[in-house]
Amino acid sequence: MPEVNRLYLHHGPIDIIAHVDGPEKIRSDLYECAKKRFSTVLEELVSELDLLKLPFSEVHPEPQGRIARKMFNAVRGSGAFITPMAAVAGAVAEEILETMVNQAKSKVSCLEKIRRMYVNNGGDISFWLNYGSAFTIGVVDNPQRPELNTKVCLPYESPVRGLATSGWRGRSQSLGIADAVTVLAPSSACADAAATLIANNVNIEHPGIIKKPACDVKDDSDLGMHPVTVKVPLLPEKEVSRALRNGAESAKALIRKDKIQSAYLSMQKQTLIIENT
Repeated sequence: MPEVNRLYLHHGPIDIIAHVDGPEKIRSDLYECAKKRFSTVLEELVSELDLLKLPFSEVHPEPQGRIARKMFNAVRGSGAFITPMAAVAGAVAEEILETMVNQAKSKVSCLEKIRRMYVNNGGDISFWLNYGSAFTIGVVDNPQRPELNTKVCLPYESPVRGLATSGWRGRSQSLGIADAVTVLAPSSACADAAATLIANNVNIEHPGIIKKPACDVKDDSDLGMHPVTVKVPLLPEKEVSRALRNGAESAKALIRKDKIQSAYLSMQKQTLIIENT
């Protein structure tokens, strides 16, 4: 797609690339709507940050903001340690996309002229498809050596409308040792939370793996004293396989709960693909 047709938004830690595949007049209108909504995102999140950084619990009060509620719903029922912040990037992408979709719906004969739309927030992507359209994604096994390892074509008929990637090499902290876990789910917020959970479970005990308290690595970490991975040595193949199998069990559990559709787990040139069959 020509770069001129994309929308770039940046505020604090949030970097977004959005695209509307449709007539220029409609695209410009939706981009203006996205800009307006984006200008309120960071302030909205900061106002409830203390709640969002707490480990999820049903006893906590429900957040008020639309994005915060998406984050809460994405981690609800996880059955493991997780904070709503695990879904923040995916929830922001989802909210900006919904803003554009709702704007298009409010105009007569507007939505039908759009083929597809997406919002990419640092690799966590929310997308919308019209009938007959498809969205193709690339899966990268190692974020530090970004080579395209797998291509996945998602048609209109697919229930997937969001994807996210997590791992110890990424921007976010991880309790596990996966290079990358990419998840396809009905929403990008759910994909974000699930990728975090699965990546945390791609894990084994090994003397060469170095972990430190999250708060020592990042002052404002929502993970507190939980040990996050800072170094993973080259491990024997059987140990890598064992770690991936641990993560695969987590992915299968999330598929059984209808939280996700598939997950791509990769570590040190080994890959496991778990799908809803």
